[in-house]
Amino acid sequence: MEKEKILFTSESVSEGHPDKVCDRIADKILDAYLELDENARVACEVFITDNFVLVGGEITSPKHVYVDIEKQVKDALREIGYDRDELGTNYHNVEIINKIKQQSADISKGLSQSRKEDLGAGDQGIMFGYATNESDGYMPLAISIAHKLVREATRLRKNGSFKYARPDMKSQVTIDYTDKNNIKIDTILMSIQHEPNIDLEQFKKYIHDEIMIKVASSFKLNTDFKYYINPTGSFVIGGPSGDTGLTGRKIIVDTYGGAAEHGGGSFSGKDPTKVDRSGAYMARYIAKNLVASGVADRLLVQLSYGIGLNEPLSISIKTYHTSHYSDETILSLIHHVFDARPGMIIDAFKLNKPPFKYSDLSSYGHFGRPDVNCPWEKLDKVDEIKAILNGVERK
Repeated sequence: MEKEKILFTSESVSEGHPDKVCDRIADKILDAYLELDENARVACEVFITDNFVLVGGEITSPKHVYVDIEKQVKDALREIGYDRDELGTNYHNVEIINKIKQQSADISKGLSQSRKEDLGAGDQGIMFGYATNESDGYMPLAISIAHKLVREATRLRKNGSFKYARPDMKSQVTIDYTDKNNIKIDTILMSIQHEPNIDLEQFKKYIHDEIMIKVASSFKLNTDFKYYINPTGSFVIGGPSGDTGLTGRKIIVDTYGGAAEHGGGSFSGKDPTKVDRSGAYMARYIAKNLVASGVADRLLVQLSYGIGLNEPLSISIKTYHTSHYSDETILSLIHHVFDARPGMIIDAFKLNKPPFKYSDLSSYGHFGRPDVNCPWEKLDKVDEIKAILNGVERK
């Protein structure tokens, strides 16, 4: 009997996908508030369909700053490329309804501590962080490749090289793990929106030759994979005209492509007191530094929080039988090296005045980003971890 392949698949979507349009708008609103008031409390949700955008949520600014919500919506649509009536969504004449209100006073009082050490979590919840040594960025291969495919296709569309492409794109990558010494790409699927009445064969040839092959080669992987491009045929109607969009509906795309558990909370439109966001960043930071230190080949870290409480309720790990030290040793390391209190996370990563724009993270993932300066991706705890482990018995 023929040996069954061991396969794993992840997907990504471009910034022109309707859900990602909403994530970008929400994060641009967050960026605008934090630029003017680093203590602003933002929980912003967005809905889009055709040429209509609804913005809602709860926002409170201690400095009482004003942000032009309509401008942020239009800027996001313009940056993505929704600038013509033919696309069904046009920033020039989009209808916008703003239903933002103040944050609940019951929540706000738990987040008003003057000392960063005392800041309580903005909500209860569980967050996961993951790292694996199967790629240079300590990310799963499938999601890393899937992100790069749509990121590169978007870059080429915007600089004019990828002719006739429209903003809405999807990718899906299947990795073959059957031979651990010869991990390879089994299949790549891409669906890319395009202008009407084009030469589809030439369009598909460009995608295969200039995007799929080049991205696979950049990972030093095989180029003889199976591939599918726009398998339903033409893909003219897309973006918010092809489907409604909502914030927070692509949480697996935002994290590890299904290779690890997810707590359920989304990131976009939330200020860093929301541990759905800051806790997930810390969990990734912990997992990545531990894997880079040789503690395990794969590692999952779970953090849990209670609303208004400044210490995690629990920290747990999963090593998938790849650890080189006991679970007790790894947990002791985490407690000794990392401070997972919300206020300390915000301070360590400068999340109120970050060295990046949150809107830059709204597409193509929040982790393993070579193109964005993400403090939680730094490997600045490796030396400390190795020093503590010096002399500790390995498994």
